[in-house]
Amino acid sequence: MLRQKLLVEKFRNPLGFSVLLAVSLCIAAATAYKGIIAGALMLTGLAALPVIYSIAAYPRFGMMALLLISYLLFFLMRQGISFPMGTLVDGIQLLLFAAMLLRLKKEQNGSVFREPVAILIMIWIGYNIVVVANPVAASRLAWVYSVRSVAIVMLMYFIFSYQIRSVAFIRQLFKLWLALAVFGALYAIKQEYIGFSFYELEWIRSDPRIEELFFIDAHWRKFSIFSDPMVYSYNMAAAAILCLSLLSGPFAGWKKAVLALLAVLFGWVMLYSGTRSAYVLIPAAMILYSVLKFNRRSMLLIGITGTFFAVLVFTPTSNPLLIRFQTAFKPSDDPSFNVRTTNQKLIQPYIRSHPIGGGLGATGGWGQRFAPDSYLANFPPDSGYVRIAVELGWIGLLLFCILMFVILKAGIDNYYRIRDPELKTYCLAMTLIIFAFNIGNYPQEALVQFPSNIIFFLAAALINVTYRLDRQMHPETKTL
Repeated sequence: MLRQKLLVEKFRNPLGFSVLLAVSLCIAAATAYKGIIAGALMLTGLAALPVIYSIAAYPRFGMMALLLISYLLFFLMRQGISFPMGTLVDGIQLLLFAAMLLRLKKEQNGSVFREPVAILIMIWIGYNIVVVANPVAASRLAWVYSVRSVAIVMLMYFIFSYQIRSVAFIRQLFKLWLALAVFGALYAIKQEYIGFSFYELEWIRSDPRIEELFFIDAHWRKFSIFSDPMVYSYNMAAAAILCLSLLSGPFAGWKKAVLALLAVLFGWVMLYSGTRSAYVLIPAAMILYSVLKFNRRSMLLIGITGTFFAVLVFTPTSNPLLIRFQTAFKPSDDPSFNVRTTNQKLIQPYIRSHPIGGGLGATGGWGQRFAPDSYLANFPPDSGYVRIAVELGWIGLLLFCILMFVILKAGIDNYYRIRDPELKTYCLAMTLIIFAFNIGNYPQEALVQFPSNIIFFLAAALINVTYRLDRQMHPETKTL
């Protein structure tokens, strides 16, 4: 259809041939007078036009392209590509959102903004925008650089909720998700047994802090295709939870065998990251799984999974990966956990005395860059919840916790409402992933980096999408 519209209807005529000839002459002239780089830039611009059109006109293509790029973002940047990839991701999100608004205006349908999760997300985005006027904020520029990662990316919830309209497309998204996770897992194995590439070593050595963080106990922590070991491990945990959840679905035996093998793969390569906080995510999700399912099959799966983890936790070993895994379940023996606890106690009086916080972006890298002499610039939050409490105050923390509660409540409610076995399984998987990310957001900042933020809001949207699709299949389904 796209070829028919562009090549036949638009360009197969004298005017179309004239336009193509003119474009060719412009490229030739730019190359002749300004060099090969100018010509290459023009060709890139021309190639981008159909991609932009496809994203706007075909939202499913745009959503899959966004998922793909968000996974490969840091991998491509480390290969020496100087193109502003982060801006590209932002552009795709804004393009998808604009296309959605135009379609909503045409349909005169605003229901996507009226359900409870959507309302709370709009309140959260509004709060993040309003706090730019925080009188105690040390820097407004820090707000500019931070707001997109904590608020603007949430617009993807509306896009996913509105544009995902079939079970077949959900399957396609899951296949792409798992394919990208497999690539990440295999690349981590390559890093573990073959080593880092030249570009990766160059990036690690560019900052002594990175090298210090990644080299622990005479062993390099692996980050695969992701920004850092934490993001890598959390995404492997999420993929493993997805596979384990789908094992209870109405799928063929060979598919379940593949899912089981993938779950083992993701769980094992997660150890290469050396991120203790990630190791508890799968057991935590399986506990909620057992509570929600509570039948013989689920108890058997939990028993097998629990036995596997118990063996890993209590078996004596000299393997540094397993030793670090075991310490994740003994937090009192973890020096880094104790340091975090001490820092959190020290910052509590500040949180209580600043109801709207010290300003978005006041801590961490942006704080050190734009307000290095401020009180919060050198405070290490080491937690998504703590960062929210410090930067946005206890009011912001309360809003965020209410949002997370409502998403999880919707997931649990919809799981029991949905009648279709396949959709029920998908809703369960997304609820478990949301739960796991929230657990992981306490010891780390789990929801601010690509692709974790995209995955999180995809999961949140699918909780409501699965229920909506089920009601279309079963109109007699009653709400609670």
